[in-house]
Amino acid sequence: MAEPIPASLDAEALRQQLEQFARSEGIRQWDLGASCSTNTSVQVDRGEPKQMKGSQRSAITVRVWNDDGLVGITSTSDLSEAGLARALEGAREASAFGNPDPAETPAFSPLATAPLPPLEQPRGETLSILTLLDTLKQAERELLERHQAIGTVPYNGLSQSSSERIYLNSAGACRHQPLTSASLYLYARAEEAGRKPRSSGAVRLAYSADQLDVAGCISEAAERTIAHLDYAPITTGHYTCVFSPEAFLDLIGAFSSMFNARSVLDGLSLSRRESLGETIAVPFLSIHDNGLHPGNIGAGTFDGEGTPTARLALVDGGVLQHFLHSEATARALGVAPTGHAGMGSKVSVGPDWFEIGATPGSGGGEAGLDRFTASGHSAAEGRGLVVIDSLSALHAGVKSSQGSFSLPFDGWLIQDGQQRSIEAATVAGDIRHVLRGIVGFEGTPKVTHEGLCPWVWVEGLSITGDS
Repeated sequence: MAEPIPASLDAEALRQQLEQFARSEGIRQWDLGASCSTNTSVQVDRGEPKQMKGSQRSAITVRVWNDDGLVGITSTSDLSEAGLARALEGAREASAFGNPDPAETPAFSPLATAPLPPLEQPRGETLSILTLLDTLKQAERELLERHQAIGTVPYNGLSQSSSERIYLNSAGACRHQPLTSASLYLYARAEEAGRKPRSSGAVRLAYSADQLDVAGCISEAAERTIAHLDYAPITTGHYTCVFSPEAFLDLIGAFSSMFNARSVLDGLSLSRRESLGETIAVPFLSIHDNGLHPGNIGAGTFDGEGTPTARLALVDGGVLQHFLHSEATARALGVAPTGHAGMGSKVSVGPDWFEIGATPGSGGGEAGLDRFTASGHSAAEGRGLVVIDSLSALHAGVKSSQGSFSLPFDGWLIQDGQQRSIEAATVAGDIRHVLRGIVGFEGTPKVTHEGLCPWVWVEGLSITGDS
């Protein structure tokens, strides 16, 4: 039976153990990535506990390179001495079946021993599960009292977590990061006589449960839900659309393969090796990946290969500047790893936290944009502005390698300064058209749980409604 992972991982002691086992087995090259967490969460239903859960999770990955340079990998949850020895032996045996293609074979990141960036992450206090339950019950009660039409809060949850990540390798890398975090989500359902139910919600993150903006989460969930009660169908056509920060971040995230070097090399991206330096958007658009932003509660200082996290310009002035890289993709394209790798026999690549806004000095598109005093665009044609509050079915409605999307959304139609919820509609288009059809940005960028983004105006998107 596997021994439980200790409450605090001793990365240096683990590295010494692995070095000793590797020497005794004649293993020259190895690395290990591990994460462990202790989680507590609650859910409620009409003032009663729906779920109260505590859990400990761990994931350990060990890789071994044999004398032929082939890689074997083993996953385990056992950090005991016997467990580590078995993992090393299993990975060595698996290496005989490793992929012989040098382009697909991972190696150590050349930055795995580079200094890590400074990152201020205060460790919060852990609250009792009964305190979490009382907090969530009170939040649900306050949300139900905000409007008589709000009858339930069917999706809700309050959780806290204490976690640690490590990366070790036989070349001397020894990374360790502890982290505490907490999250709250409230998703309300409202219904009036003779009308369809309407729903919306809000999310908050913090380093500990006692730091969560509970009141703000309640207010945002209530305001969004109430704003969708008075709904009407929308006429099918082309509209100027105003994306909420959350909706635009979701859309960019769905097409992040444009920036993913792994997807580029595998032929699963709109981008090609030669795409760097091409203009793909309006000249005032800037997109960065910045996992170190203070608003990113779950920020990591290193990736799955030990490469330090850093701010990376993906699009600047509308021009594609960089791809997200692992060690293998960086080696294939002759650049440095960017700190966006997972860990495996074929390493995955993924974004951390997007920053979207105007390129400094560009003017940011049209100035003074305001949804409620809009003039010009489709509003001048009598259609009005479509505000897209949230997108749905991103897993099914996006063809990332082709650029197209067709997604149901919740939002509003604004005409003559009046806002009315849209009963049911779908927005469709091509991400390349979206990036080139941005009119400008409204308001200051908002920190969300997914990234940083202002309201984004885009011309000429196809809206399909019920009439």
